[in-house]
Amino acid sequence: MKMLLCLLCVCSCFALGQGAPPTPALHTRDLLWQKMTADVANAEKHFDGAMGIVIRDLTDGKEFALNADDVFPTASSIKLPMLVELFRQSQTGSGAKLTDLYTFRSEDLVPDSAIMENLTPGVSRVTNRDLAGFVVAVSDNSATNVLIDRVGMENVNHMLDSLGLRQTRLRRKMMDIKAAQEGRENIATPREMAALLETVYRGKVLNPQTTEEFFKVMCTTKDSPIPRLLPDGTRIANKPGELDGVRTDSGIVFLKQRPYVISVMTTYARDEHAASEAISRISLIAYRYFEAVAIGSEYGRKMSTTP
Repeated sequence: MKMLLCLLCVCSCFALGQGAPPTPALHTRDLLWQKMTADVANAEKHFDGAMGIVIRDLTDGKEFALNADDVFPTASSIKLPMLVELFRQSQTGSGAKLTDLYTFRSEDLVPDSAIMENLTPGVSRVTNRDLAGFVVAVSDNSATNVLIDRVGMENVNHMLDSLGLRQTRLRRKMMDIKAAQEGRENIATPREMAALLETVYRGKVLNPQTTEEFFKVMCTTKDSPIPRLLPDGTRIANKPGELDGVRTDSGIVFLKQRPYVISVMTTYARDEHAASEAISRISLIAYRYFEAVAIGSEYGRKMSTTP
């Protein structure tokens, strides 16, 4: 009898709206996330070509992924894992060191080498770290090839294997058209490019000092899609890539309160300029979400003006 009375009491309370469980509702931040992902998906939908995207919040792990496991040609973005391996070898003392010297040789010159082509053969001497700077700042292909020889192509791929990144592969040097024609293209997936950056960010590849030095080099100012529409002064560690029909860019945007990783890869692009613009638009859409979260309270009230 007592149990029956209790049940009747509970039912009466529910009927009167007293003590009833709350109706499930989306958190307002989730609504903002949904809007961001819908806008990004819409940009992909209207892109004339194939596109893969990963955007991941490095604070809470929330991720948006679209065609994220499809394999794309990387173009110069493949230089990113090569640079990770250079810094790893220098840290461990197992191979190339950042302080190792290189004397420029004219036979090392390949097209699209804006810095190396202006060096004096047999005279100009730079370190591996200098070469890494050339690779990041202007994507210098000659500097890249010298570093590939020094760190070893197989070592780069072995490092990727050790991190479980088996779809990302360095299979040719820069400007090796014959290798590309034979199918030995440099490849990756958006998910793996994002994962590589996050793994380094989490300190799982390099020690804290070397990690800081790596990102210092990667944050060198450069003309590339991810930062193009973002506010001046935004700290971004990214590596873009360009080939005929291909545009890619992957990086970490270091918002003080809300860092995130983004990788956008395109191929079969009818218009490469439009491909770069699409990456920049997606980057801006993502930035606006993370900026709003960075400066807002749990409910969206602006608590500061700078992320």
